[in-house]
Amino acid sequence: MRFARNPNNRSGDYLEGMLSDYVGGKAKVKATKTGCTWLVTALTCLQLAFAVYATILLYYMSPSVELRTKPEFTWATRIARNMKQFIIPPHVHGRYQEAASLITAEIFSPITPSQVCEHERIDFVQKKSSDVQMIKLKRELYDEILDFQSKTIGTETLSELMAMKSQWDMRGPNRPKVTVLLNHFKRKTLCSQLDSLLQQSLPFHQVWVLSFGSPNEHSLKRIVESYNDSRISFISSSYDFKYYGRFQMALQTEADLVYIVDDDMIPGKKMLQILSHVAGIEKYKNSALGSIGRILPFRQKDFTFPSYRKFRSKEAGLYLPDPAYDITVQKIVQVDFLSSSWFLSAELVKALFIETPSTFMTGEDLHLSYQLQKYRNAGSFVLPVDLTDKETWGDSEHRLAYVSETTVIFKDIVQVRDDQWWRALSTGYVTQWAAMYPQKIDALFYAHSVDEVKALAPLLEKFRSSVGKKAYIVVSGGNFCPCEDAAAALNWPKSVCKERRFKIFDLQVGALSRASNSEVPVLQAVYSSLKGLIKIHNPSVIITVTDIDPNVKKALKMASETNVNGTALVLLPRSSVSKVLWMADLRSTALQNWNRMRISVNIITQSRAPSLTRLLKSLSDAYYTGDEIPVSFNMDSKVDEATIKLVDSFEWLHGPKTLRRRIIQGGLIRAVSESWYPTSDDDFGLLLEDDIEVSPYYYLWIKYALLAYHYDPQVSLPELSSISLYTPRLVEVVKERPRWNPTEFFNRIHPNTPYLHQLPCSWGAVFFPKHWREFYVYMNMRFTEDAKANPVQIPKSRTNGWQASWKKFLFDMMYLRGYVSLYPNFPNQASFSTNHMEPGAHISAKDNVVRHDKADFEVPLLIEDFRTLLPNGKLPPASKLPSLNLFNQPVSLKGLKAAGAKLGQDVLPCNNATEIVTVDHITGLPQQCSKFI
Repeated sequence: MRFARNPNNRSGDYLEGMLSDYVGGKAKVKATKTGCTWLVTALTCLQLAFAVYATILLYYMSPSVELRTKPEFTWATRIARNMKQFIIPPHVHGRYQEAASLITAEIFSPITPSQVCEHERIDFVQKKSSDVQMIKLKRELYDEILDFQSKTIGTETLSELMAMKSQWDMRGPNRPKVTVLLNHFKRKTLCSQLDSLLQQSLPFHQVWVLSFGSPNEHSLKRIVESYNDSRISFISSSYDFKYYGRFQMALQTEADLVYIVDDDMIPGKKMLQILSHVAGIEKYKNSALGSIGRILPFRQKDFTFPSYRKFRSKEAGLYLPDPAYDITVQKIVQVDFLSSSWFLSAELVKALFIETPSTFMTGEDLHLSYQLQKYRNAGSFVLPVDLTDKETWGDSEHRLAYVSETTVIFKDIVQVRDDQWWRALSTGYVTQWAAMYPQKIDALFYAHSVDEVKALAPLLEKFRSSVGKKAYIVVSGGNFCPCEDAAAALNWPKSVCKERRFKIFDLQVGALSRASNSEVPVLQAVYSSLKGLIKIHNPSVIITVTDIDPNVKKALKMASETNVNGTALVLLPRSSVSKVLWMADLRSTALQNWNRMRISVNIITQSRAPSLTRLLKSLSDAYYTGDEIPVSFNMDSKVDEATIKLVDSFEWLHGPKTLRRRIIQGGLIRAVSESWYPTSDDDFGLLLEDDIEVSPYYYLWIKYALLAYHYDPQVSLPELSSISLYTPRLVEVVKERPRWNPTEFFNRIHPNTPYLHQLPCSWGAVFFPKHWREFYVYMNMRFTEDAKANPVQIPKSRTNGWQASWKKFLFDMMYLRGYVSLYPNFPNQASFSTNHMEPGAHISAKDNVVRHDKADFEVPLLIEDFRTLLPNGKLPPASKLPSLNLFNQPVSLKGLKAAGAKLGQDVLPCNNATEIVTVDHITGLPQQCSKFI
């Protein structure tokens, strides 16, 4: 800054006068010529030095110079002070000082706002739409949104909000500190904003005027200085931080709340008070509040989403308030994002920077609301106004921010913002559309790598090709699994990654988290996105592979547990994916119970190590579904050394291993019946003797049948007490024991239909917990060493004379109470288990007079996928399952109960032929006789 000189008093003339006075004052002293010359020279040098010092000092005192530390010139001051008394008399020095003061006062006189303020004038008239159809569409959509929100979260008017209790006391000691950030570039509205803020009913704590790369930086700074208020600061930078810089600055505040305002917003005088009060209400304290917002697009009839700028479309969403359509906000309304102003706690601002924005050029408004919801569960709300009181408006004078149709938005910006909001929606942003229209799909697949996409592809395709089924896939994106690569692996066009339609969701995890040695960014990004996607789509299951990254697995588990409607996480071994295509045939209500069941393998063994080796190998080679499967070995006291060593060395990869050994020999009845007892109603026990061998598909059969007939809420089959792995070849309870082929027997229905049979199976069966408790009590009440003391005599049944079989008591109970077991039925009686009929406690027993032909009991094991052999490729409905009695005769389930009631030999006497014994399923104790229908 140059030093401004007074034209009426030039410095040369002034110095000449000073010298004349000095010489005149000393007229009586005759000075020599040499002395006079020396004096003039000295004074000239001193004047030059002082002028240089003053010029430099004034330059560094200039408001246009920004320095953290100013140069120290006290040395020059000290020299001048010491020299002046030798050169300039006091009366001359006084005159010089007076003139300098006048000059300084002229330069540094205070600037007032009236001298520097510029006010922007807007001459246009608000454009009003005359499109009747458009007005109708916008109004209908707004009414639908308000109606939905009033019923779900509740909406309040301004007066109702102000009547609610707030944590902030506007007049007392608990008054909130509010920092206001004004971001300016070219508009001439700063003075109007500052005037409004200085008149607020709730005083602000600080105002930060920001100028980033503005061509008007100098004038903006002079305006701030003209207000001469220590609470108002000017912060500038030659670099343009654009839309995100103001939020970065907000992180530095020590205030309770921040109010970030665009340069086209001039808040009414009550805004800070209203905003602070609402921010202190429990319901809205975890929220961002503002005066303008937008509702993002709704899905169209063709299942795509339009551009948010699409004209003549109800689905394009809303701008609130929208003067063009006479839409005003008189009740608080939740929006998808806020525009032009944001009022929130300083802590919530941090959420904006959790993820790196896709672009810094635009979209900070959407990104903020998206991040707040995703990571802080915080909503965005437009406050209502009192239409009769401009002091309650977020923009009391400047109308540009409220204009919808007149606002110019360039096409490329529209595309960028469309891509941005679609990416948010497809990564878990619960928009107002998603909240109003929650979806229900069957499965959501997740793949963290392209290899995982390929592994899951068969099952995904099966779901998507099944009538009435909906399934989408989520990929990590970024460097982990680019969407385009995933689409190629699925033989889908790459365009699916760009179109606004639900099919594939790209989380862009790799792009957002960058390279990091920490697992936190990946875990956080996957969890937060999946949580939102689950809330939007309500999948019955999330399906992925078991060997997925452990942190991703943890994130998926956490996300699935957030769904109150129930979403099961299915972790499939890659080898099993193509073997469980039957999942797509199950109802969604059954699928979500995928993880409820706990199937334990309970092996009864004694001294048949080679047989046990074969069984264990078949168990290890089978296909599983990622479930935890406990295995227990139940050994009698006479178990041999080879069996003990085999059991001890066996490694079971699917769950815990338990060993049990009796002290006193118990025999087969006790060994089997005491091998398992349920811990809950979802605990199922598979009982296997050591001469059994299982099919690779045995576990998949059990899982499929349980989900279809036991865990489907739409299926009622209380009579089902067990699921058999084995298909019998003989009618076991008839004396002659004739051969029987179910495939031929049911040929008129379907040759391979599963069926219900009153016959219990001991050669590989899963028993249900409620019925097993019931059986325990029943056997306890009926078991004696003397078989003849057992009063139950089933007409014409060989079981009446059995003495050494635990199964006899199960026969009796199932007959008396009308229970059944589900049996497989495939060509040549191929089964999920077979009995090798090797010598043991029963087959070679001395008291066993029945000769057994191995060919009558040993059946082939299924080694191919059984799904293709089922009727129409899937399990038939429960109502279509045929049922047989003990003697392999077709009888309805009601008929089976009637036969048991007619026999009337249960532990409780039921005289009526239409009643059977019912029990307490928790204890298994008989309670009463109940009628059956």
